Parts: sequence; C-alpha cells; structure tokens
Amino acid sequence: MPKIGIIGGSGVYGVFEPKEVVKIHTPYGRPSAPVEIGEIEGVEVAFIPRHGKYHEFPPHEVPYRANIWALYELGVERIIAINAVGSLKEEYKPGDIVIIDQFIDFTKKREYTFYNGPKVAHVSMADPFCPELRRIFIETAKELGLPVHEKGTYICIEGPRFSTRAESRMFRQFADVIGMTLVPEVNLARELGMCYVNISTVTDYDVWAEKPVNAQEVLRVMKENEEKVQKLLRKAIPKIPEERKCGCADVLKTMFV
Repeated sequence: MPKIGIIGGSGVYGVFEPKEVVKIHTPYGRPSAPVEIGEIEGVEVAFIPRHGKYHEFPPHEVPYRANIWALYELGVERIIAINAVGSLKEEYKPGDIVIIDQFIDFTKKREYTFYNGPKVAHVSMADPFCPELRRIFIETAKELGLPVHEKGTYICIEGPRFSTRAESRMFRQFADVIGMTLVPEVNLARELGMCYVNISTVTDYDVWAEKPVNAQEVLRVMKENEEKVQKLLRKAIPKIPEERKCGCADVLKTMFV
C-alpha cells in the first residue's frame, strides 16, 4: 500500500491518475471522499480531496479526523498537504509557493485530537512539520525555478467567512499567510507519528492591502499555482526515500498520555 498521501484540491488530478478507489469507514465517520490510489512518476500515492469530490465540505466542516485516519489505516506514513492561502505580507506575492514552517491556530470549534478521553494525550508541536520533506520540497522548487519561500507562518482561521480589515491588520503582525484548513490536519498527523509537509500557494493579498482583487484574477492565479504544484510533485515525490530518518515518528515516544 502507498506510504505517501496527498491531501489537496482538484488540481492534483493533473498529475495523478487514479487506478483504484478505496472506501474506508473510520471510527470518526467517512472521509471527505473515497481514497484514490495511483502513481506519480512511478511512486504509489494515496489522495483525498480535502473538500470532497465536488467541493461539498466548507473549511469548518471538513472531516479532518476521518481523512487522516483513513490514510493512516492504509499505511500512509507521510502526508503532503496542499493549500491555497492569502498573503499577509507584501513580499509573499500572488503566485508564490510557501513551504510552511510554523502556524498559529485561530480556529474555534473543530475536532483537534484523537484523544478526547478517557485517554488523554499532549503532543509536542514546537516544530510541527517534517524537516526531511520540507528540505526536499524547498530544494526541488528552487531547482525548478519556482518562486518559493523557505519559511512562513500560516494563521488558520475558522471560516468560512474571510477576515475583516481589522482582523487582517492584526494577523499580519504575527503571520505571513492566512488560510482555513491547516488546523487540525497537522495536529492529527502529529498524534499518529506521521510526517506532514504543507505546500501553500498564494492566490491574492488579504484585505489589509488596498489592492482591488476580482474573481477572474484569483482564478487565473489559482490555475497557474496548480501547474506549479503539479511540476513540484512530479519532481519531488521520487526523491522521497523509503526509510524515514526525520524523527517524526519519535514524537510518539515523548507524547504525554
């Protein structure tokens, strides 16, 4: 079974041809869609469209626990998460790729853990993203000449609404990009000792900036971003070694239960 899983949007289909569809029922309900299994450049991967096959799940209703558990049950050890984000900083331009290294959680009512009792666990999140996967994707993006930021702090808001101008001005003091779906995906992967890397693609500037944005422009940038991500996946995934030496699984040894 595949050791690599991808969680993202419809743009993944441009690089990934499903060969098998697996329906999985988890202790946390059904995932966003059946897990699709196929290959990217000869490497077997599993894919879940985060918002569902037909984009039926808004950010605050995505079945995050079911999605992560379904991949884990299939034997996936590494997760590549792809997100569209808004920019909170001038230098993080529309069309840029950000390999996130930190996050701030500003969500309010999601299911954040697999340990809701009677067993309780506290997991370290000081460095929440896999260093090995981050290195591979950063180096590969540079090789391809893609506009990439090696670091970035992602602030995750509840959604589905966007920020007010006042909120956006506050958020940009602490973070570089803003989105709605990183949390609790990254938390849940960490609780299962899975590697997790986040590839965020900037679609526009958030409302702190007095830059008029129209739907056509955002759609154009999103299309271009999809093409960049597809190139990145094709080139980077074959570089991922079979054996993990990143230490992500070791977090379970220090998890306080």
